[in-house]
Amino acid sequence: MRFSLTEYADQVWHGAVDDSIVHAGRAGSGVIEVVDGVGWCPGFGNVIAFRTADEVVLFDTGNPWAADKLHQAVRAWSRLPVTTAVFSHGHIDHVFGLGPFDAEDAPRPTVLAHERIGDRFDRYLLTNGYNAVINQRQFQAPDLSWPTEYRRPDLTYRDALTLTRGGLTLELFHVEGETDDATVAWVPEHRILCPGDMFIWLSPNCGNPQKAQRYPREWALALRRMAALDAQIMLPSHGAPVFGADRIRQALTETAEWLESLVRQTLDGLNAGARLDDLVRSVRPPAHLSDRVYLQAKYDEPEFVVRNLWRRYAGWYDGNPAHLKPASESRLACALADLAGGAAALADAARRYADADEPRIAGHLAELAVQAAPDDAALHAVRAEINQARAESESSLMARSIFAWAAAESRERCADKP
Repeated sequence: MRFSLTEYADQVWHGAVDDSIVHAGRAGSGVIEVVDGVGWCPGFGNVIAFRTADEVVLFDTGNPWAADKLHQAVRAWSRLPVTTAVFSHGHIDHVFGLGPFDAEDAPRPTVLAHERIGDRFDRYLLTNGYNAVINQRQFQAPDLSWPTEYRRPDLTYRDALTLTRGGLTLELFHVEGETDDATVAWVPEHRILCPGDMFIWLSPNCGNPQKAQRYPREWALALRRMAALDAQIMLPSHGAPVFGADRIRQALTETAEWLESLVRQTLDGLNAGARLDDLVRSVRPPAHLSDRVYLQAKYDEPEFVVRNLWRRYAGWYDGNPAHLKPASESRLACALADLAGGAAALADAARRYADADEPRIAGHLAELAVQAAPDDAALHAVRAEINQARAESESSLMARSIFAWAAAESRERCADKP
């Protein structure tokens, strides 16, 4: 039976099939023809290929682990030279697929990107070890290493750039959202929109607790700008295509509305003098959008977005004076353990709160217990148990991965102790 991309996209739209940033449903399928001369190569970091009479242009280039497979897939689709590649932004699942094309016996492709991408690569070099650790944790990949060499762009732009190749036009423009170096492409001949990671088939990834600043308000503005283009086909860099102007407009404007609500509530509270803790507990996304497939919090979470908004507009002080110049975590833990009757009493209380379905309190108490007695294997067993249970109950990859990593830390700490 012949695969129908439009039918597949319809299934994803209705939630019958999962294809998003956390589940690349058609990964490994090669280049799938969207319309004549436009190919979609799905994976963790989709690649969009545009074929003209005598060349191929790529929008995004995928991740380093799939570079050879991408090369094989594109070459099975077209033998024309790949002359140009556009990076939607500098995350490594979008900029690391050009190696095999650079190695061909032909002029290497010209790379276009926003001018801030170089600053991102420089920051990655400065924080190489940190990026290795947080991505090991986020993706549960303890052997993951962070690259130290990057394919720098040959040509950059600031606000907008129009690229014309063999009757094909890519109107590139700069937006801010998940990153500050993002590029969106509009292809008027096909009425195709390439939003990069500005649409990922889940709620926007703009609160990620381990990553640099994200831009929720600017993201919403960019979504409305994209919606006004009246695209007929949207090819995101994660997840399935979206077909039809009405669906595209709905997905973009409702995602904008979702973000705008969080921004408005957070700024209202901030301007009224609320503490960060108050806002994390009270700000909620619009209830009438809760059933949308593309707004499920399976990667990032609304409360993380609130924290990111606070960081963007209010600095790091959260309104609690005890947090301005706090005691060390271990010293505070020891003081509370003294009050409770020992670190073991904190661990026992953690289990009681976990049994009472209060995992957040249980998490605090388990952490305090091991901070007060860091070499106690029995306390680490409690911390592992509670964090593993929290990981299994979470819907977002961000929360699930951090709790699972904490559980693994404690299991390792107590593995060779009686």
